[in-house]
Amino acid sequence: LQNAELGKRAPRWIRDNEVTMCMKCKEPFNALTRRRHHCRACGHVVCWKCSDYKAHLEYDGNKLNKVCKDCYHVIIGCTDSEEKKRKGILEIESAEVSGNSVICSFLQYMEKSKPWQKAWCVIPKQEALVLYMYGAPQDVKALATIPLLGYTVDDTPRSADLPHSFKLTQSKSVHSFAADNEELKQKWLKVIHLAVKGETPECQENLEEQ
Repeated sequence: LQNAELGKRAPRWIRDNEVTMCMKCKEPFNALTRRRHHCRACGHVVCWKCSDYKAHLEYDGNKLNKVCKDCYHVIIGCTDSEEKKRKGILEIESAEVSGNSVICSFLQYMEKSKPWQKAWCVIPKQEALVLYMYGAPQDVKALATIPLLGYTVDDTPRSADLPHSFKLTQSKSVHSFAADNEELKQKWLKVIHLAVKGETPECQENLEEQ
């Protein structure tokens, strides 16, 4: 919802399983902080600290409702200077980059000898040489970024790997990924093969047109 509409219309609720961290302070939800609250103004999932505000919401007959800190400031008409602070590289919202990406999907991810884990992976159009990894599609902060330039791609799975897996290696760092099917794996490899050479899909299309 736009700021002007906050509290005037019911928001779309982000589902609990769409996030792994508070959408405001980015604190991960774990066994200790697993209490998830919804801001009644913007519909975001927030932790208890960030939902400790109340404001009168027009769409709910002006009743007092739990809201997050940001919506509270907008609704009562006070601006928060923190918002103006520059966002760090990991703090690009997943929904923001997924909506304007070269490719995005869930992939299984394994680093060193840790177990495989599911990650929402995105290569944004503005940075087609960087792979962003999120815990879930609506997370507001990336868990990690991999600058793909210079990596070597190995797409032959070992017996211990998942069947549709591929590896990215550069000196000592090895990142293993696995797609749910061969078609998805090939889509990712097409983009990654370009990125490791410093090319973007657009460059490739231009070359083919000449």
